Amino acid sequence: MQSKAKTVKEYLASLPEDRRKVISAVRKVILKNLDKDYEEGMQYGAIGYYVPHRLYPHGYHCDPKIPLPFAGLGSQKNHMSVGMMCHYGDPAEDKWFRNAWLKTGKKLDMGKCCVRFKKLEDVPLEVIGQAIKRVPARKYIAIYEKMLGAERLAKASRKAQNTKQKAQSRTRKS
Repeated sequence: MQSKAKTVKEYLASLPEDRRKVISAVRKVILKNLDKDYEEGMQYGAIGYYVPHRLYPHGYHCDPKIPLPFAGLGSQKNHMSVGMMCHYGDPAEDKWFRNAWLKTGKKLDMGKCCVRFKKLEDVPLEVIGQAIKRVPARKYIAIYEKMLGAERLAKASRKAQNTKQKAQSRTRKS
């Protein structure tokens, strides 16, 4: 469920009171630990934390007009979520995060980078804070570029393999 809110303030105001309290508490922890080079705003219909174009002019590779997404915080139909893209692109950060969360004894409901939760008691706020603090913007840019390089290398390798297979197929048909 993407919000049509244009600002974080509008987004928070649009939430039911119980969810607004939870999202506001997680947001407070994120802002307290967020590197000064990131900015907060609306991205993809939720609260986003991103590397602004002034620091990373290339923007997000999927749409360079969008600043590079780092984290997101939102309320969905059946849950709330906090997503941290650095977990998607850095296995070491992902491992640290999962281990730190599990040490708290709280259940972790996580996809590649998105943690889903239903109430504030489900979230170890100190782990969220540490995870945000561990990845300043410049470190995240390096993680992102490394991931993007690996992705492009894999794509080029697949393309070369397909070209080779097509050439072999043509040779066999001759």
